[in-house]
Amino acid sequence: MEERAFVALLVISSLIVLAENTDHKNAIEIYSLHVESTVTSRFAHTVITSRLVNKVNESQEAVFEVELPKTAFITNFSMSIDGETYPGTIKEKASAQEQYDIAVSHGQSAGLVKTTGRKLEQFHVSVNVASDSKVTFELIYEELLKRQLGRYELLFKVRPKQLVKHFQIDVHIFEPQGINFLETDSTFMTNELTEALTKVQNETKAHILFKPTIVQQKKSPELEETLLDGDFIIRYDVKRSVSAGDIQIVNGYFVHYFAPNEMPTFPKNVIFVVDQSGSMSGRKIEQTRDALLKILEDLRPEDHFSLITFNSLVTEWKNTLLQATGQNVESAKRYVKTVMARGGTDINNALLTAANTLDKANYAEILQAHSISMIILLTDGQPTVGVQDVEIIQQNIQKAIKGKYVLYCLGFGFDVSYKFLEKMALDNGGIARRIYEDSDSDLQLQSFYQEVATPILKDIEIQYPENSILELTQNSFKLFFDGSEIVVAGRIDNELDVLPVEIQAQSHTSNLIFKEEANVREKEKVFQHQKYIFGNFIERLWAYLTIQQLLEKSISAQEEQQKNMQVARALELSMKYSFVTPLTSMVVTKPDDQQKLQLANKPAESDNEKSRFTGFSVRSDRYFLVSQARDYIQRVPKTVFRTVQTTPQLLTNEYPHFLFQLPRQNDVICLNIDGQPQAYINLISDRAKGISVTGKLGRNRNHFVLFEITNLDPHVQLHVSKEGTVLSYGGHTTKLPWKKSASSTIQGLKIAVEKERSLTMSASDNITIKIAFVKSPNRFLGLYFMDTDHFSDKASGLLGQFYFDTHLESNPGASQGEDERVLSVHGQKHRVTRKYKKDYRLESATGTISCWSLYITP
Repeated sequence: MEERAFVALLVISSLIVLAENTDHKNAIEIYSLHVESTVTSRFAHTVITSRLVNKVNESQEAVFEVELPKTAFITNFSMSIDGETYPGTIKEKASAQEQYDIAVSHGQSAGLVKTTGRKLEQFHVSVNVASDSKVTFELIYEELLKRQLGRYELLFKVRPKQLVKHFQIDVHIFEPQGINFLETDSTFMTNELTEALTKVQNETKAHILFKPTIVQQKKSPELEETLLDGDFIIRYDVKRSVSAGDIQIVNGYFVHYFAPNEMPTFPKNVIFVVDQSGSMSGRKIEQTRDALLKILEDLRPEDHFSLITFNSLVTEWKNTLLQATGQNVESAKRYVKTVMARGGTDINNALLTAANTLDKANYAEILQAHSISMIILLTDGQPTVGVQDVEIIQQNIQKAIKGKYVLYCLGFGFDVSYKFLEKMALDNGGIARRIYEDSDSDLQLQSFYQEVATPILKDIEIQYPENSILELTQNSFKLFFDGSEIVVAGRIDNELDVLPVEIQAQSHTSNLIFKEEANVREKEKVFQHQKYIFGNFIERLWAYLTIQQLLEKSISAQEEQQKNMQVARALELSMKYSFVTPLTSMVVTKPDDQQKLQLANKPAESDNEKSRFTGFSVRSDRYFLVSQARDYIQRVPKTVFRTVQTTPQLLTNEYPHFLFQLPRQNDVICLNIDGQPQAYINLISDRAKGISVTGKLGRNRNHFVLFEITNLDPHVQLHVSKEGTVLSYGGHTTKLPWKKSASSTIQGLKIAVEKERSLTMSASDNITIKIAFVKSPNRFLGLYFMDTDHFSDKASGLLGQFYFDTHLESNPGASQGEDERVLSVHGQKHRVTRKYKKDYRLESATGTISCWSLYITP
């Protein structure tokens, strides 16, 4: 029998070694794991190489999972088995998806890349490894390190889950400007592990090597358990002065870094617009209050500020902006402490009020002439009161702001539409950021504020010789904040010997002009014969930056033609430089079967809402369905009922899609659905009980292959598939495979898996949800409910509608010899016929049940 052994590698989230026989734990041995990262002028090129061997006398499935930074682009992947190499190939996304869809019909396939946290996304590939065989995985990715709060950060997540004979993280840094400071940090470092860390640094170069022996990796001499479990971080900054910055040139491409320091800070006029709707109740509103109290303390005396809170109504702390004096700050803090969560969400009116308040303050000349005005929005959900069409809201806010102010949008949690916030922020000169629901959410809010708290330049224009620079990236910027960095790249005409640059900007005290000249040949000599250099790195940096900016511009593009041109150019560059971007995919052919493909798609931040388990997200002010497979909010249309006739798809004794008993009645309904393959269907949502369930039909539409269950209190989500269950709670996930029994109780909510049979979710005084795992003739999932009299009259969805005001009646017009009834659903009459169907609720594959058959189209 083939067993499945999950091998946890570097930068991996919670991965469990699964094996029925404990003797086969670590049957797949990682004997070498190397991370080599080269950082040249902020551009990082990282290669992860893992070598494994199958030590047992039967084949094993090795799973290679790596968490890489969200800002990185994968550039290459390969796996080598016994000397045979299987490379990944990068294709245009639509073409790759078509190839993948064809392969799916021939065998198992799985998505490779998904978002896993605030800064990381996960790469995943699996392969069968024969007995005594060796496999080598190699993944390469590149990223431009972004300067935030005065430092660059290189992050590796280390979690091999076993002792590794040859383990090392080897990082080389070369910064021609000079290294100002460098530090390493780790969440797992001990005195013994510190001895395995070496740092060598001179004026422009640094070498960090972390190479622990097996003895140093052990938790204790007696245990074969590893200490390597957590983050390994390198932080540094470069030397700089008040000048036009630093220009670096390699093979006809240049990059220009500009980050002046020691400049006066502009006074700010900031309005905090804070969601206090019902969905913000509990920990969210507490953390928001805590963060605001700290942020108010950080306001400078010359700043002006105000507070607007909103739910169904918009409330202003004051009807104007006040200077951040000690007295005014204390008054605002008292107001913040009274903010409570309740009601709906009127985002449109709240932001219009903020823009109007700034307009009035400007008109009354309350604000300083040379100051920066900004609006910071914090919300956790969709608009539910007032204007609810997000496109109209975006248009309204853009018209109100008119480029005069900057809008920053913070989305709290995963119920919010990130795409909505991102476009609205970009349209108004700002950015969007997700605030993750965690114990440090208040610190995340404070950290964001610190990034935008110190504007030191505005209206920055960076000018180069017009006829000598080609394909220039963005070179004009509305604001520059202390501790950040402006990066511009482009291609130089071959005949240019000297590259002049002129920067015009406005500081708080004066208009500034910076000038610099870079000798092209002298600059190119800096990077000659350096072991730190990887190919044409500045050209790749230029392509990386161009793709990112084109994708960002396409979000806020006003004309469809313009957007299409930006996307087309970004796709062209992604293909040329072999980057896995939101427009491309990497296709990996599994060596055990040429028809089995795995597909790597780079997720966008907005995909977070979908990757955190599809289903109704229960809010106190609104319910809405987040579709995992699409970029839009899917709403369930009115159900169309049809009488079951004899069709090839509905044979006697087949398994129905659903079996359920009508509340307080003995009659059983067997329900079949004429739904779209692979489409998500809203099955039930009961806002009073805080439960929602969605499901997905398989490709042949015969059965359901996936269910998503969301429970509000406690907030638990279950992703149930033919492979097993993933339980999500409190920001953590746990895998519950079908191959063994397991159970977990969370605040009275019990989740239990019966080995290869069923999953049950139950709580006292609530509905019990069961999902049967049916293996014959083809594996599928069967959903049913127990204690259905606990459903409220608010239940909705394709199944939910049957759990109140539904009953069977006799059918006087039934055909002779036919056993027919009329099913009344909320007063609507539908003919049903008695049939005999297989009962997926029973362990026996031959068990049948007499039921009233109904056929519907969702």
